[in-house]
Amino acid sequence: MPYKNGINREQITLFPESIDDYITEDNEVQFIDAFVDNIETEFKYSKTSETGRPPYNPKDLLKLYLYGYINAIRSSRKLEKECHRNLEVMWLLKSLRPDHKTIANFRKDNKEEIPKVFKEFTLLCKKLSMFGGEIVSVDGSKFKAVNSKKQNVVKEKAVARIKEIEKQINEYLKEIEENDKNEEDTKTITKEELQERIETIKKRKEKYETLKAKMEETGETQISSTDPNSRLMMNNRKMEVCYNIQTIVDERNKLILDYKVTNEVSDINQLSIMALKAQDILQTENIDVLADKGYYKSTEIKACIDNGMVPYVSKPEVSGGKGYKLEKFEYIKEKDIYICPGKQELTYRKQTNKNGKIIRSYYTKGCKYCKIRSQCTENKTGREIQRWEHEEILEEMQKRLKENAEKYFLRRCLSEHPFGTIKRTMNAAYLLMKGFEKVEVEISLIMLSYNIKRVINILGVKKLIEVLG
Repeated sequence: MPYKNGINREQITLFPESIDDYITEDNEVQFIDAFVDNIETEFKYSKTSETGRPPYNPKDLLKLYLYGYINAIRSSRKLEKECHRNLEVMWLLKSLRPDHKTIANFRKDNKEEIPKVFKEFTLLCKKLSMFGGEIVSVDGSKFKAVNSKKQNVVKEKAVARIKEIEKQINEYLKEIEENDKNEEDTKTITKEELQERIETIKKRKEKYETLKAKMEETGETQISSTDPNSRLMMNNRKMEVCYNIQTIVDERNKLILDYKVTNEVSDINQLSIMALKAQDILQTENIDVLADKGYYKSTEIKACIDNGMVPYVSKPEVSGGKGYKLEKFEYIKEKDIYICPGKQELTYRKQTNKNGKIIRSYYTKGCKYCKIRSQCTENKTGREIQRWEHEEILEEMQKRLKENAEKYFLRRCLSEHPFGTIKRTMNAAYLLMKGFEKVEVEISLIMLSYNIKRVINILGVKKLIEVLG
């Protein structure tokens, strides 16, 4: 059976085809080209001498990076290869072929300028009414840093290693002593060799002692030597050295409104910061803020409410401890008392300041004669209930969660959608750069590329270019 044949590679064409013929009107590079040409941000570039060749236009290098991040090509060396073999890149850069060093330098030298491009595209999305401005979701995800676990030392590990090394030194010293007693034994290691080993592990001990002293001085609990800003944290059920990247996502089209690069192991301090970012971008106060139980912190929830937002944050379950949970105790606001499961009244006794919060304590003398006391408390003075002065805020939120369960479960669809696309489709679950400033540049390119990819899928290239004019 005959097959369809291609063109003979040695055949010379009289009228070669234009590269433009290979790029359709709905190709993503058409929008990347138009968008970058229209942005107002001024970029830095490598300056050359007057007699040397002119530098590359930094906007061309940004176009290359956006194309690369959208198509899971982030390495400067891989992007250099694409300039030589990829027709879309050839069209986008007008056949320019910058080397990998030039490509990498653009990203390194524009730490302040590249994040501004993300904000410019966010404004474009706002102009296109891509944001609903009613419901937003806050979530964080761990991105693996350029720092192995071996190059990360926690305080406990440093102390343990110092003890191990001291034990090794003592063993070597003991061996030297035994060799001195038994000089005729030629099979044992020489005294000089043992002394060399001792000196080697002493240097190792000094390293861990220096790290331990530094942690005690700074108050840090761990040190990463390759990327000092990265931290050891739980990621995909295993401990890895990462950054914790926070995002705030709008409900209408699952677009990222803003992001934040942190090295905090937990999300507990990020709720109000991210919610205020959304409020500022959307220019509206009345928004519902969804977040998982990792964000449950009373002061953060209050900060959202004080700024006109309505938070939906699930309360984490407290494990351990004997006795009835607080939910079993009914609070009577009019009387300022609690009714326990044994129908006793717990009345207000004292007020304390705990971590900057005013805590009110409630007791009852009825515990002494209560039949179910053994099921409630082992405290000799009876059961004590502690109530934050703004506890009604948390109680109202739990009531909202029960009444609007479907809204809370919407959070999964909002926050996990962008992270799934970024980490799987765009292959950006790990970072290529080190330090807060450089990591923020890379994250801004990742988030911008996701938003561009998402908006193109929703509106199409032609409509987007029409808006740009």
